[in-house]
Amino acid sequence: MAAVRVEEVLAAAEEQEAEKRRSVTVEKELELEFDLGNLLALDRNPPPAAGLRGAGPRREALLRALARDNAQLLVARLWELPAERAGGAGGPLVARLPEPAFRLPREKPPPRPRPPTRWEQFARLKGIRRRKRTSLVWDEQAKEWRRRWGYRRAGGDPARAWLAEVPEGADPQEDQFARLRREKRERVARNELNRLRNLARAHRAGTGTAAPAAPLHPTGHQSREELGRVARVARVSTASLGRFQPRLPKEPAEPPSRSGGRKRRFEPLLGNLAAERSRQLELLRDMGSKRPVLDITRAVNKQLRQEEAEAAAAKGKKQSQRGKRGRRQQRAGRSAKKSGARRQQQQRPVGSGTGGGGGRRKKA
Repeated sequence: MAAVRVEEVLAAAEEQEAEKRRSVTVEKELELEFDLGNLLALDRNPPPAAGLRGAGPRREALLRALARDNAQLLVARLWELPAERAGGAGGPLVARLPEPAFRLPREKPPPRPRPPTRWEQFARLKGIRRRKRTSLVWDEQAKEWRRRWGYRRAGGDPARAWLAEVPEGADPQEDQFARLRREKRERVARNELNRLRNLARAHRAGTGTAAPAAPLHPTGHQSREELGRVARVARVSTASLGRFQPRLPKEPAEPPSRSGGRKRRFEPLLGNLAAERSRQLELLRDMGSKRPVLDITRAVNKQLRQEEAEAAAAKGKKQSQRGKRGRRQQRAGRSAKKSGARRQQQQRPVGSGTGGGGGRRKKA
């Protein structure tokens, strides 16, 4: 009995040792293709078809074993890369990955390039290059470093200075402080107008399919419709789609949009696979079917719009005919009155008067 027990212990130890060796040693008929930059391993060995038939625990166990073997090969290749300690001798051991060789596809389309502004177009035409300047400059009056632009900038705001220089050739009686404040308001308004122009140009460039709207006139004489359109574009250009933007004193309330102020939502990368499979199968089924997909609601709305348009056209045609008939009757009445008056003048005797010779006589 003791000998049998010893043999069982030795056999169990050998099995454990073989299991350990099998866990780190994987043999494949065809070597895997590795892209260590993307941590990608491509296995071109055909899987056993008999084990993948049907759905059951045998199939799941086979897939788990195949995934474990491939992951083991990928980890073994990672250990062959040059490694170093991150953060000193006591830091974790990290490996330097090579450059990716396989180009992975994007889930979302690449962002469209931003259209250039008017100044960028002018600078490109004239060959003006942008020079990067520091944001801080030395202020001689305050004896400290201050911002070049904005609040508490170097030199201070000229409109708030206690002394203003009268320019040469200017009216000495003119209030220079009021002139500086007026010029500042004009600069702010001009910058805001340029910002709205750039937003409107970017919005027209982003639509693509719609016809481009007429640009704002550079002279500053914009119509009411143009300014309203640009203001609407500037309002919805914020992150909240203009929900918290203050309105102008006489600006009317805009109707709610069809989307309800909601942004586009994308499906997560790792989600419900069954729902994704059903969507893809439905799309393929619609593409493969020869019968077109009929949207009942859209078809009914289109028919109602056509009937309303035909009724409006018929009503307008009747009103136009009624107006023409009325104008003809008015012209006929005026012509009858004129002809009656002419007949009365022709039938009246010449020289007849009231009373005894009360007519007009010609002086001798």
